[in-house]
Amino acid sequence: MSNFEIAGKLVDIISQKIYPARVTVKNGLIHAVTLSEPDAHEELPYILPGFIDAHVHIESSMLVPSQFARLAVVHGTVATVSDPHEIANVCGVPGIDYMIEDAKRVPFYFYFGAPSCVPATVFETAGATVSVEDLDILLQRDEIKYLSEMMNFPGVLNQTPEVMAKIAIAQKYRKPVDGHAPGLRGSNAAAYTAAGISTDHECFTKEEAEDKLKLGMHILIREGSAAKNFEALIDLLHDYPEQMMFCSDDKHPDSLVKGHINELCARAVAKGIDIYKVLRAACINPVLHYKLDTGLLQPGDSADFILVDNLETFNVKATYIRGELVAQNGQTLIPGLPPDTAPVNNFNCLPKHPEDFTLPRAIGAKGFPVIEALDGQLITAKLVPESWNGDIDPAADILKIVVVNRYEDAPVATAFIKNFGLQSGAIASSVAHDSHNIVAVGADDESICRAVNSIIQNKGGVSLYSTGRQMIVPLPVGGIMSDKEGYEIADAYAVIDKVAKELGSTLSSPFMTLSFMALLVIPHVKLSDKGLFDGDGFCFYTTI
Repeated sequence: MSNFEIAGKLVDIISQKIYPARVTVKNGLIHAVTLSEPDAHEELPYILPGFIDAHVHIESSMLVPSQFARLAVVHGTVATVSDPHEIANVCGVPGIDYMIEDAKRVPFYFYFGAPSCVPATVFETAGATVSVEDLDILLQRDEIKYLSEMMNFPGVLNQTPEVMAKIAIAQKYRKPVDGHAPGLRGSNAAAYTAAGISTDHECFTKEEAEDKLKLGMHILIREGSAAKNFEALIDLLHDYPEQMMFCSDDKHPDSLVKGHINELCARAVAKGIDIYKVLRAACINPVLHYKLDTGLLQPGDSADFILVDNLETFNVKATYIRGELVAQNGQTLIPGLPPDTAPVNNFNCLPKHPEDFTLPRAIGAKGFPVIEALDGQLITAKLVPESWNGDIDPAADILKIVVVNRYEDAPVATAFIKNFGLQSGAIASSVAHDSHNIVAVGADDESICRAVNSIIQNKGGVSLYSTGRQMIVPLPVGGIMSDKEGYEIADAYAVIDKVAKELGSTLSSPFMTLSFMALLVIPHVKLSDKGLFDGDGFCFYTTI
């Protein structure tokens, strides 16, 4: 391990000072930080701690951890607080083990949590269960830093024994409990917080977030590929700099190529937020809250830091992790790794036929709502069209949505959806939070069937079918990730995303939005493999 010195303008976030300094690194640790004489003729970079994504599902990048790291370090990210509940819903604890072991292959900090809600609800078919006993074993492990987002907030409010037992286990091992309570306010938010929930990344209004901040919660400003809450929440950083962090939650590969937490820092500074408050949220607060061992540029710390050329755009010149240069001038220096010859997976359904999508389970206009997808949001709206014939109507932007059980052969769940905009063809994905069955939206049953069968044939992927055109990005790891080179997958995803928009989709990220249409724990109307679901009443629809 090399020893070296870096000269630059050191950004001391805690002391709120910037001064010329030399950082000496020995054996991967910060040996010393010493003041130096400024040189008026030398353009010195700014030296600051690396960025941390405080809540992300690595699986949503469609990349395994080792490939995710190769892309993230380019943008100055040195660590993620990672919830592996996507792979856990597919493969259970062996899936979590896969993530941990793959993460060890690269110089990067992946801090994993123990998924609290696998399956997320009893109203869908998942591939595995993570029990209370499993959580007790997981939370004893050093590499498991926290209990992942407690999505079952009704269970917390009602003090359901199983839910409270999970929280108690985390408290027993003195590990934080992450929250997930979109829209929860007032006495319910107070009760949720009092149960031991310490964070929330689901706030979509300033008022909701401020309620929870006043209760002592840490609020994560989320800006991912689908859910975008930065604009709604960023002004709160003025008054609550010690309680806020940045996260992406879900980041598709093409988006990760463009930027990460560095983009949020630039946007926050452009809005007039104090630079030290911005960097506290991006670099310091996750380390303190989750008790991480990522270095903060103090003598004795691990040598984890970045060099940027300015504090406005945060153009990252170099990224160091444990004293190793892992990215420089926009290029990753983490070497590529060969794909896994036998990745974990769980795919057990047979190919479908067009008539499978016209079963009596299809819900028409009589007594049932149409799902209304909202661009840039995970929530949906309930739509009751005044004049509609109860079938696919591309001219009115009403398409069919289906969810196919990937774990066993079962009837297809069918409903209707608005705002995807496809004028022909279909798109499908086995990235379908949280159980990761196959979800598809299309303008006719034949196209839907072809898009779905392409995924079944490949045992996972995102696919598209239009007359004469079949496309797929295979995702053989759990049906939700690829272990191929990250930039290659990002390029392939960008192409299929572009073609979906050429078919008429006006969504900024059609495949990402599609992946949340089966997420029952986010209101208001979703579709599981068992039927159309009322996210407010937390039950299946039988009538409007």
